[in-house]
Order: sequence, then C-alpha cells, then structure tokens
Amino acid sequence: MEYKRGRYSWLLRPFLIIFDIVVINVLAFYFFDFNQSNLYFFSEDILNNKHVLYVIYSVIFWLISSSLIRFYKVYRFTSTINIITLLVKQFLAYGVIVFAFIGAFRSIDIQAFTTLKYLLFSFSLITIIKLLSYYALKSYRTFLSGNLRRIIIIGKGEGAQELKQLVANRKELGYTLKATFADSNSKDFTGDINASFEFLKNDKSIDEIYCAIDELSEKQVNDYVKYAEINHCNIKFIPKSNKLLTTRLKTDYYNYLPILSMPEIALNNEFNKFLKRVFDVIFSLLVIIFVLSWLVPILFVLIKLESKGPLFYIHKRNGINYKEFDCYKFRSLKTNKVIAGTYVTKDDSRVTKIGAFLRKTSLDEFPQFYNVLKGDMSVVGPRPHMLSYTDDYSKKIDKLNFIFRHNVKPGVTGLAQIKGFRGEIKNDDDIINRIKYDNFYIENWSIVLDIKIIFQTMLNVFKGQKQAY
Repeated sequence: MEYKRGRYSWLLRPFLIIFDIVVINVLAFYFFDFNQSNLYFFSEDILNNKHVLYVIYSVIFWLISSSLIRFYKVYRFTSTINIITLLVKQFLAYGVIVFAFIGAFRSIDIQAFTTLKYLLFSFSLITIIKLLSYYALKSYRTFLSGNLRRIIIIGKGEGAQELKQLVANRKELGYTLKATFADSNSKDFTGDINASFEFLKNDKSIDEIYCAIDELSEKQVNDYVKYAEINHCNIKFIPKSNKLLTTRLKTDYYNYLPILSMPEIALNNEFNKFLKRVFDVIFSLLVIIFVLSWLVPILFVLIKLESKGPLFYIHKRNGINYKEFDCYKFRSLKTNKVIAGTYVTKDDSRVTKIGAFLRKTSLDEFPQFYNVLKGDMSVVGPRPHMLSYTDDYSKKIDKLNFIFRHNVKPGVTGLAQIKGFRGEIKNDDDIINRIKYDNFYIENWSIVLDIKIIFQTMLNVFKGQKQAY
C-alpha cells in the first residue's frame, strides 16, 4: 500500500480533477448548442435539459477514463514526457466519449470541426494547468525546500549508489537523504544494516525506505516491511541492474533507475477490502455458529480421551506484511512441542487417531475462523506459514515474488491448497508451485473466485486429499 504524507500537496490532485471537470463542462456550454438536437433513447423531460445531461455524462466518463488511464497518477519522479503521454491518451479517450455522445443526436448544428475545437481548447487549458502545477511543485522543492520526502537507503550496490547520487543532484525531486546503511567498513555510510533498525526506532519521521533487496536476508526484509506497515511509511526495493524485473511488483523509474514497490492490486483496493471483510465476517460467523458451536464440545471429549494436552494448538504464523499472529488449530498430535523445520509426514507416529481424521478432512483448520473474525486472516488467501518455514522458503523463492505473497491477508483455504500443493514440502517444486498459485490468486482475485475456492474446499473436506495427512 502506498502511504501519502505531507501537509497540503495531497490537495493538488482533487483540485486538478475538479478543475478539469469544470473546464470540459464550461467550454461545452460555449461551443455546443444542444437545443436543436434530439436523442433517440431519453424522455422528453431530459431532452429539455441536454446540457445537464451532458454534464452528468461527462463527469461520469471523465472519471472512468482518467482512472483507467491513470491520468492523475503523477509523482515527483514522473518525467515531462510521461505527462505529455498521459495528456495524449486522455485526449483520445475523451474525444471518443464526446463523439459517442454527439452521435446520439440528429442535429446538424454540432459539427465534427466544432467538437474538435472544443476538445483542443479544453485540453489546452488542462495541459497548461497540469504542467504549471507540476513545475510549480518542482520549484517549490528546489528553491523553498518544501514538499520534501525524508528517506533512508539500505545497501552499497550500484543501484543504491545511483539512487544516492540522484537524490543529491536532483533537488527538484524533493528527497532528503537522512541516512545510508550497509554492511561495509566505509565511512560513507551512517552504519551497518543492524544499526538502521535502531535509527528507525528513534526517528519516526522517515517517509520512505529504499532497500537493495539482494543484499538483505529474509529476516531483514521482513523487519523492514513490518516497520513500514506499523509506521505508515513506504518501502521500496532496488533490484540488481543486471536482473530481470518481476512483473508482480510495481516498477517506477527514477531517471533510468528502476525502483520496485508494492503494487496497487485489486485485493487491496479500499472498496474490495471492505467487500472481502464483510464476506469474511459473515462467512466466519456462520461457521462458528452453525458448525463450531457443536463441533468444539464433541472434539474436546474425543481429543482429551485419546491424549493429554489442550484442545487447540496455537502457533505463530506470518500474516499480511509479515505481521505475526497466533493461529488456531484443533490439536492433532500427541505432543504440542514445535520442532523447527519439521513437517508432519505420512504415517507420522505423533498423529493421534482422531487427529488423522481431522487432518484428512481439514477439520483441524476450522478454529482459524476465529482468526478470520479477529481480522488476522481471510476465508480465502495464501496459507500462512510458520515463522521458521518462512525463512526456509524465502531462500528457494525469488524475494520479490515472496514479498508479493505477503501483500494480502492469509486464508483458511486457498488456490494452492485446492490444487494439491499443501502440507509436507518434499522438494523445491512443491513450494515454488505453492507460491505460483498464491500469486496467481492475488493478481486475479474476485468474489466469484473466492466462492469457487470455498466450494472446491468443501468438496475436498468430504472426499479428502492425498496430501492431507
């Protein structure tokens, strides 16, 4: 998620949106005369207010087209040529929208040349204000030292050094480098990587953290991601210059330097997050009320009769942005001792008889609906890993793809599970395919896909899976 900081600069985008909408509608009143026109498919009352109709139409489709084109996604590192490209795209898209509206009229008074003049005048004004605001902000940063982002850079590689030079030489970008850290004996750095965590602990004003990801361990990456999430600052990654860039993370270019950050995936859109959370709460409540309310007492007796120990097995797992949480399961083993790096294997002697049934049918996972209700998990999502497994898996998976997987809440069930990639990891392909399906789910999420996965999981509960042991 991209966190926005600052005092007033965040008001610029809403101002530009309002200004552009006012321009296209005020000039429409000047250039167009709809009074002689007739629409094929609207009532007579609306026909008497064609300008009002155009205003409604233009506002709706301007917002839709500008959102799809990302017309207002202009950042401090965006180049002028990219802004011109956005203007051309929006001009062509809105031109089609206007001609489509006029096509609904039979009037001969609205000529194509008039429409073209309207579009040219409108976009001339829009272009002038857009570029003026862009360069005004650059001047504000350069000469008045305003609208600054406080950053730190982690790493000593070529990319990290190039970013350091860019920040120093391009004052108009508005970045203030507060410190640099790397495992190096050079005096050019504020301290080593471990010292950076103490620095961040004492300085909460940092807006962005730039990490040379190939120089960091998985634990260090986890710690930076967790810090960024808790303190609402942005974390970005500097890849090796000779490395192919992943398509899973958002890539921005600071001059010619690629910088990777968490993408704005549909699953983390505010409306979609709300929709998924409502679904999670309703579904988990239904399971808790209609299943767990009678299943828990029965299993309490059966589990206690066969072996000593608690009803629930509680263990730490990594959630969204590597946040740790207590994950609940029905206890299925004779011992509750956690042995790092070990899986339950086929015919494992630790599994009780009732535990074998619970694991075969995945009923041992049902207490995780309490985690869903608490907000630690979702009904559907990538399965959460134990902390030790997270470290092990990250060594076999590209770090950027692994970080992408932790960009959403983990789930009680997931696409990888219904495809058979669950339980014991016997070889590298097992974890690689698991991550592949998890990332596919994140990129292609929809409520329909969630329902499909839930339905398939329910079928698997009854028929079992050979990997469930």
